[in-house]
Amino acid sequence: MRPNTKTALLIGGILTATTSLATSHAKAEPIALTHIRVIDGTGAPPVEDATLVMEKGRILAIGPNVQPPANAKILDRHGDTVLPGLISDHSHVGQVDGATTGPQNYNDVIIKGELGQFRRYGVLTVTALGNNRPEIFDPLRRLAHAGQLPADLFGVDQGIGVPKGAPPVNVAKDQLFRPASVEEARKDVDKMAREGTDLVKIWVDDFDGTLPVKMSPAIIATVVDQSHKHNLRVAAHIHDLADAELVVASGADILAHGVRDQPVPADFVQTLKNKGIWYIATLQLDEATTAWANRAPWTLTPFARLGVSKGLAAEIDNPAWQAANRVGRKADEARASLAMNLRNLKTLHDAGVKIGFGTDSGAMPLRVPGVAEHRELDLTVQAGLTPLEAIHLATGNAAALLNRSDRGVLAPGKRADLLVVEGNPAENIAEIDNVVETWSHDMEAEGLAEFLHPKEEEKE
Repeated sequence: MRPNTKTALLIGGILTATTSLATSHAKAEPIALTHIRVIDGTGAPPVEDATLVMEKGRILAIGPNVQPPANAKILDRHGDTVLPGLISDHSHVGQVDGATTGPQNYNDVIIKGELGQFRRYGVLTVTALGNNRPEIFDPLRRLAHAGQLPADLFGVDQGIGVPKGAPPVNVAKDQLFRPASVEEARKDVDKMAREGTDLVKIWVDDFDGTLPVKMSPAIIATVVDQSHKHNLRVAAHIHDLADAELVVASGADILAHGVRDQPVPADFVQTLKNKGIWYIATLQLDEATTAWANRAPWTLTPFARLGVSKGLAAEIDNPAWQAANRVGRKADEARASLAMNLRNLKTLHDAGVKIGFGTDSGAMPLRVPGVAEHRELDLTVQAGLTPLEAIHLATGNAAALLNRSDRGVLAPGKRADLLVVEGNPAENIAEIDNVVETWSHDMEAEGLAEFLHPKEEEKE
């Protein structure tokens, strides 16, 4: 009897470390997944009864008429769907441990553990958008690019904040710049460029009026101008339409959160489209603020609870904590922000604005890596997009935002970053939670990392 795949995921979560090491020296042989449904990440309809052949971390062939090589290892995946590994354009690492947030959590052990959790949930590329310590982050990023960590890693080294302003999180001085002048801002960008940052991040808002100051227009303009001189794109943390309009007028390239205070007007939508500015809604950020306290049905599933640490579980399962976090200004604002964010995402998507994929996972304890990305897909469908459109945002589009042409799409020559799920998420997005296994080119020099569980033994 075939095991329940969510139970298999639990087993896979336990076995991840040992299995990865056990397969790291496996023979480099072609592997063929047969009788699969393929969602290729381009937005095209699924292809039924196909075969995918991969070797040494790359896809060799894919399609309904593919014949595996004679020396291939054949794995029958009848009834399963294979899609590109999910890509997060907006997450964080090294900020959370259990229910705590702070600079004490920024270390190799925690970050590697987070990347392992992303991997188990099928998120195979992670963009850590700020608050990173270069002396720790940059070596990890190099290891990830070399295939020696569970998921690939990109991001912003420190980022540009505001003195006595955003971001209000507890970060160390070496995790964030807070320039008080345009001269300091230029120097900070120059330093990030020397460090090899992938992007530059600015925090411009006042967090719903809870902070005394916002980033000045002069600082915003300077950071954007200096970043562009280094061929670096700028991602802006915003909440309100006015801040979004300001950073767009200043030349920012990516809106790292959705507009959540009012409907986006037609002229703003057209500006985003004309300028090719990317938009990341991060719907799950506001959902997470209240969902765990409300004990929403999805928070009680084994799939979600797998990602919850003991420390966080002790907090969210406390009735007193639940009662305190169900109501109040923060909860009300989160619900209103989510509703507006859903509405604006649909408007922007229908207009043809470039939409990426991210959740702010890892920034705060309730934004659980991996779990948040699956919830983002469900919320994207709730916004009015089709399941296939939502998957496209999290694969092909998310890769395009990062300018990574080697992933996000299943095609010959692309990375063999795969998420295998039971069922057809193109018809029912909830079935993307039926994780069977993940595959990637990393974790071994000669071939693929294979996350085994009882299903494989049963089907061979």
